[in-house]
Amino acid sequence: MNYADFWYVLAFFVLLSQIVATAILLSRLLKGAKRRSPLLPQVADPDLMGKVSVVVPTLNEAERISPCLAGLSRQSYELREVIVVDSNSQDGTPDLVVTAQQNDPRFRVMTDDTLPPGWVGRPWALHTGYLNISKHSEWFLGLDADTEPQPGLIASIVRVAEAEGYDMVSLAPQFILQYPGEWCLQPALLMTLLFRFESAGVDASSSSRVMANGQCFLCRRSVLAKLDGYTTAAGSFCDDVTLARNIATAGYKVGFFDGSKTIKVRMYQGAKETWHEWGRSLDLKDAANSSQVWGDLLFLLCVQALPLPMLLLSAWLLYFGNTYPTIVTIFSLNAFLSLLRYGMLIAIAPSYSGSSFFFWLSPFADIPAVLRIFLSSLNKPTKWRGRSYL
Repeated sequence: MNYADFWYVLAFFVLLSQIVATAILLSRLLKGAKRRSPLLPQVADPDLMGKVSVVVPTLNEAERISPCLAGLSRQSYELREVIVVDSNSQDGTPDLVVTAQQNDPRFRVMTDDTLPPGWVGRPWALHTGYLNISKHSEWFLGLDADTEPQPGLIASIVRVAEAEGYDMVSLAPQFILQYPGEWCLQPALLMTLLFRFESAGVDASSSSRVMANGQCFLCRRSVLAKLDGYTTAAGSFCDDVTLARNIATAGYKVGFFDGSKTIKVRMYQGAKETWHEWGRSLDLKDAANSSQVWGDLLFLLCVQALPLPMLLLSAWLLYFGNTYPTIVTIFSLNAFLSLLRYGMLIAIAPSYSGSSFFFWLSPFADIPAVLRIFLSSLNKPTKWRGRSYL
């Protein structure tokens, strides 16, 4: 085989892989056309009174938790209590909760016990909160400290869960971004999830494809009791997805909905923090077997990382007269994938608070985003939210 034949065979192999991956992608995106509309805030009725206990895990969240506390105070009587489980913060986080408690007696703060072997801090704090919620609450709602619950959030999510028989529901929030770098990188990282899993508002076809978001994670207390709280996700750095898939595997009905009109979140400050903190868990290897992780990575390579460079390369070859059918097909397919990518960008624009010119440049961050998933797949995190796990 000469040099030219080698590159032709390689191009044909890449094209074949992209065709298969594109078919898989389209089968997922077409389901999204019939997805549930975003949940809307609802006013609580008396029959919801005291049904929900909220648990918020914290570790040095003083700079971010105030909007969360304020948003929870605006929830109605469906909210029985808010337990903030603090992991020995050194920045005054518990003091903010105590101050909030003076105006709203539903708040209380507690400190979790020393982290046991085999546990990651976040699931341990949530498990501690679960063990301490009222036995009269029917629902457990885990919320992250960086969220901004909107009025009517809890009534909305409980209403849909009860009306449609869901045992666990989590919400995709509306993201708050500020700096140019994160406006480019964060949507590209989000797209790695949208390409691999069903759209928010579409029920997963199997437990291995269940998606969940621990920033807003509602579950029947009785279901958590049968799974012994967060025990099955104790050592997971993506405990939300791990627990949700375990719940689905146990035969319970699990949903993942668009909550962009009911909850907002400011996750990370800038592109650097987004790259390190969010990127290290997006491979979801704690919730999947290795074949799924690496299969998904190959899939992302074909439909997200390669389209732009393959489009440019094939356009260059066509310009210089290389009109082989394989080259023409590569150009056409990757032009389609690039247009599809921008179409997806338009579709997710409502998932972001405000707008930025740099948002529309995020497809140029697709290669770094897929690279981040690859790097994360190679290594297990050793640090998370200021804690070391060695």
